[in-house]
Amino acid sequence: MALALVRSSAGGLMNHGVLALRGNNTSLLRHCSIAHTLQIRNNIKKKRSEALLGGGQKRIDAQHKKGKLTARERVELLCDPDSFVEFDVFSEHTCTDFGMENQKFPGDSVVTGHGFIHGRLTYIFSQDFTVFGGSLSSIHAKKICKIMDQAMLVGAPVIGLNDSGGARIQEGVESLAGYADIFQRNVMSSGVVPQISLIMGPCAGGAVYSPALTDFTFMVEDSSYLFITGPDVVKAVTNEDVTQEELGGARTHTTLSGVAHNAFQNDIHALLNLRTFMGYLPQSNQDPSPIRECDDPWDRDVPGLDTVVPLESTAAYNMLDVVTGIVDEGDFFEIMPNYAKNIIIGFARMNGRTVGIVGNQPKFAAGCLDINSSVKGARFVRFCDAFNIPLVTFVDVPGFLPGTAQEYGGIIRHGAKLLYAFAEATAYGGAYDVMSSKHLRGDMNYTWPTAEVAVMGAKGAVSILYRGKSDVAEIEKKYMEKFGNPFPAAVRGFVDDIIEPRTTRRRICQDLDKLASKKLSNPWKKHANIPL
Repeated sequence: MALALVRSSAGGLMNHGVLALRGNNTSLLRHCSIAHTLQIRNNIKKKRSEALLGGGQKRIDAQHKKGKLTARERVELLCDPDSFVEFDVFSEHTCTDFGMENQKFPGDSVVTGHGFIHGRLTYIFSQDFTVFGGSLSSIHAKKICKIMDQAMLVGAPVIGLNDSGGARIQEGVESLAGYADIFQRNVMSSGVVPQISLIMGPCAGGAVYSPALTDFTFMVEDSSYLFITGPDVVKAVTNEDVTQEELGGARTHTTLSGVAHNAFQNDIHALLNLRTFMGYLPQSNQDPSPIRECDDPWDRDVPGLDTVVPLESTAAYNMLDVVTGIVDEGDFFEIMPNYAKNIIIGFARMNGRTVGIVGNQPKFAAGCLDINSSVKGARFVRFCDAFNIPLVTFVDVPGFLPGTAQEYGGIIRHGAKLLYAFAEATAYGGAYDVMSSKHLRGDMNYTWPTAEVAVMGAKGAVSILYRGKSDVAEIEKKYMEKFGNPFPAAVRGFVDDIIEPRTTRRRICQDLDKLASKKLSNPWKKHANIPL
């Protein structure tokens, strides 16, 4: 019995000892698990802090000394406060050549994610010049492609803040493949979601083609550049001495080449203007033109329009006076204001609804259409049509600019682009042949009493009809009386009404409201073949 008790006691002790040991193991494991979790949390916090510093404080300071913001500062300024959600903050490049395995930065050289601009979802990438000069690696490209894919999936705009030295040469063909992946998405997104590029630093070589494929490209004065090859290569190949600014600066691309749609004074000015610009655009091609509350009475008269057109038909006036007088609160966001100044394009609102404005500008080259203005107008019209933005066209055009320079430059095919764009458009609007005439499916067409609708001016017409005749003054007068007024077009139904200029705003607002439910489609085709 004693033995039994001892055994019992021993058994009890043994069991107790086992239980104690198990308890110690559980406690130890729990302690190890907590320590492991804390370590991971610390690692995450450390990596995130490293990512926020980009290439380090020294390079951030260098960026600031150039008057430029960092990639994340730009995103913060562009987006509504605390709305940006970053993707792939821990991504790192995978290159192991040329010592690259020892140079890694969380997030690599681009910040990607989505945020809100005036409460509307937008996908954004911002290249980080402090990390490898913002050069594009395969991971960099994959990050951009990811947000572009998501933007297409949900139907939201994509904004690229470009500040990059180009392809990362250490990665060779992988970097080039990354560009090709981005280009493919640019093309697939075209006409589906708005794509905007803001060039905020260098952009050279293959990097320039993604911005060129987007809908709008903006630049920053004195700090952004776009060129295929830099000044050194140009010097070696062509023996031309040219600076970066002369070759591909903001002034060059907004006044000479037409590559950029506008330029702004600095990073802050550019980003704030981009916020304003985004307010005019729909989220995608499935969304209607944006409407916001309007305090400007839709039916107000604009008395100044009664006298804006000079009595002398050859005298110039500023079409911007007409546009700003008619649109909501005189607020007009002009696109390409310094390129092909003989035509005006841009966005405004009529009774709160976004509209695209196209207008001849008599102040420059008498408002004649030429190669550059045709291309400028055509692409804008096609953008508006793709994204359901109504078009309002202000027409005062003497015709196409004559001359050998225009003919040799291809005015026929380039002029056809503008005609094609208006003829193809199904978005409602309107305001003769090339400029949204009734025959090109313009919905509503009005003339002012000062309008002249004719094949050509009286002097030119008479000089052809009565070539060699010495006294043609009386004939010119008769031609002017017959065609130098809006009646020939009105009696044939080519215009819907002759209206008093002061009532233009009211009439347009009424028509835009009436036509909002318009349905019109083009015949099915794989794609059209626009004149090139």
